[in-house]
Amino acid sequence: MSVLTEAAQITIDPEKSYEIVTGRPEEKEMPGARHAVVAANLVAELGIYLKTYHSGVVCAEANFKIGENERIPDISFVATERIPTEGIPEGAWQFPPDLAVEIISPNDLHVKVSSKILEYFAAGVRQVWIVSPEHRSVTIFRSQIDIQVFAGDVELVSEDLLPGFHCNLQEL
Repeated sequence: MSVLTEAAQITIDPEKSYEIVTGRPEEKEMPGARHAVVAANLVAELGIYLKTYHSGVVCAEANFKIGENERIPDISFVATERIPTEGIPEGAWQFPPDLAVEIISPNDLHVKVSSKILEYFAAGVRQVWIVSPEHRSVTIFRSQIDIQVFAGDVELVSEDLLPGFHCNLQEL
């Protein structure tokens, strides 16, 4: 498959995932084993929470319209009241999630992660969680200046977005 861009025609590998950034496809690298396990564990914890509270849906690797771009957070949450009346879309969500979670991989660049956080907030994401398996930490960004770090043997909580959610970091 080919995508025509302003500068050139780019061949897209159908076996790979791509985010659309400034009109160009940008390959999203396949996660490593540790990344995948952390993602699965956090999706499971959020799923358990949502079975009780029924406050929305959790997604793994779903496409979202983020401003002019299309991004694929590792994990995302959309509140029930924002799900379209016709239901969960077949393709990309046409709006940003309430929560975008990015799990840091060894090859992630700080500048790209920081830019993505700013992009998420500019588009209307309510919270961004940055999960660092290497540092065994989760950083919750509620805004560019309201930041909370959870590290060590502590409970991860987000009472403002997910009231009642808690998860011991060691379980991730």
